[in-house]
Amino acid sequence: MSEKVRQLKDSIEQRIVGKGDLIDKVIAALLAEGHVLLEDVPGVGKTSLAKALADSMSLSFARVQCTPDTTPSDITGVSIYNSKEQIFQVVPGPVVSNIVLVDELNRTSPKTQSALLEVMEEQKVTIDGKEIPVPRPFMVIGTQNPTEMAGTYPLPEAQLDRFMMKLSVGYPDAKASEDMAKRFLSGSLHEKTAPVLASDDILSMRKEVNAVTIKENLQSYAVNIVEGTRSNSEISCGASPRALLSLLRCAQALAYMSGRSYCIPEDIAHASNLTLPHRLILTTEAKINGTTKDYLVRRILEQVQCNEAVSS
Repeated sequence: MSEKVRQLKDSIEQRIVGKGDLIDKVIAALLAEGHVLLEDVPGVGKTSLAKALADSMSLSFARVQCTPDTTPSDITGVSIYNSKEQIFQVVPGPVVSNIVLVDELNRTSPKTQSALLEVMEEQKVTIDGKEIPVPRPFMVIGTQNPTEMAGTYPLPEAQLDRFMMKLSVGYPDAKASEDMAKRFLSGSLHEKTAPVLASDDILSMRKEVNAVTIKENLQSYAVNIVEGTRSNSEISCGASPRALLSLLRCAQALAYMSGRSYCIPEDIAHASNLTLPHRLILTTEAKINGTTKDYLVRRILEQVQCNEAVSS
């Protein structure tokens, strides 16, 4: 299976230049049955990354371009009256696909944003009382511009909590930019890649990820990290139970991608940095002081490690 992970990464890197670490994180979220939120300024490749991931797998793909007038039914689907047969027919929306790209999610209204809550958590959508399961595997990739930009609606905490990771693409370095320019001028940068994996491959890999061992001491380590977010004086709302479960599953995926059938402390720490910061709500004083969520998670990790060293 490690060979299949490499094939998937190589396929994505044909279109996304100089972002190997970011690609690894997105693949980890896919194997951990999580969803990803990509936040960055326009033009850095958020949408291209999502499309490259979908093109690398023979799965159904749908894209929703969010605007202020996008309605919940544009995402979930509608019930249409068939006058010929005199019945209502349910027409599923684009969310009933394997890979769903929700572009510029924070440019649509909070009411439409909330349409994703049910399907992201329960992997089904309800239209006029009829439940429609989404195909497996299923993954939502949301993109958004920074909230400081015009015309954005910040995602509510309940929505953020359903994303396993919130990642930033960032600008490529000079070497990657030169490579990108060469590929663009030769016409190879935007070529559609051939699928290298099928749905059965992803489902098999997910089963193997779920079987990765996390010993009790590492489970306690993860719990202590989450508890640290709840007792920190600069955090008004700490990580939820859902965050703990995402942390553990993400750690299993990271261990699996490293070729191990068991987790080590570094997997838990790495997963904490990926899954916890965007779920935290800082106090007003912490925001005024310019304290970042990533910094607080790193500090909690240092404190928990020190406590464990003393207790052992």
